[in-house]
Amino acid sequence: MQHASFRVLNRTEPSGLRERCADTRPAASRVKRHHKNHAAMSQFFRIHPDNPQPRLINQAVQIINDGGVIAMPTDSSYALACHLDDKDAVERIRRIRGLDEKQLLSLLVRDLSQLANFAQVDNRQYRLIKSVTPGPYVFVLQATKEVPRRLSHPSRKTIGLRVPEHAITLALLEALGQPLLGSTLILPPDTEPLNDAEEIRDRLEKQIDLVIDAGACAAEPSTVIDLTGAAPVLVRPGRGSLEPFGLTAES
Repeated sequence: MQHASFRVLNRTEPSGLRERCADTRPAASRVKRHHKNHAAMSQFFRIHPDNPQPRLINQAVQIINDGGVIAMPTDSSYALACHLDDKDAVERIRRIRGLDEKQLLSLLVRDLSQLANFAQVDNRQYRLIKSVTPGPYVFVLQATKEVPRRLSHPSRKTIGLRVPEHAITLALLEALGQPLLGSTLILPPDTEPLNDAEEIRDRLEKQIDLVIDAGACAAEPSTVIDLTGAAPVLVRPGRGSLEPFGLTAES
């Protein structure tokens, strides 16, 4: 099998030209390669950060639907993401990140209309989440029975849920029609997330299927808040403000 070819355009070119940087081969010639050949190079799309090109978004969704793992920008750092129901892709993300089954991945949803399908929330929790979303937060919530067992914490039955504020992420979620499963792109032994697509390609081009370049985004992880108890608990400080939750970094 030949490696996927790239044409990387200068960022100063008009955004309409940037679509041409995608691999233009028929989708059928690209699918399923990652399951058997991890040495194949990932594809590299340059997508406009504010006005994502629909053709590239649709190609990215095809890669996700075919079991691919992608690196995409969010309103905090870059993240790894895959299809919610693809067990192999989920395990690939865990291996890349060095995560065990007790460390939650996050469900990325396009808006709160999908919240009740995956998490049990009361009025207090809902109002609090609504007041800060979309935004750079992951909320730990009680999972519903709709959530596959492998995606929730094995003993607590909790799930991490996020409503991101980034045009590309939201466009992917809209075109996919269902949540993505994601994780902040921190590679062991690093302690800080990656936010540069070129570096991500250099380090992961033989382990993932697509890198989306939208320019550098923030270099902070999302803030993780546990809402399963009587009061919010800070799990991980990040880009999101703690003030709405009555918390401080020392919490």
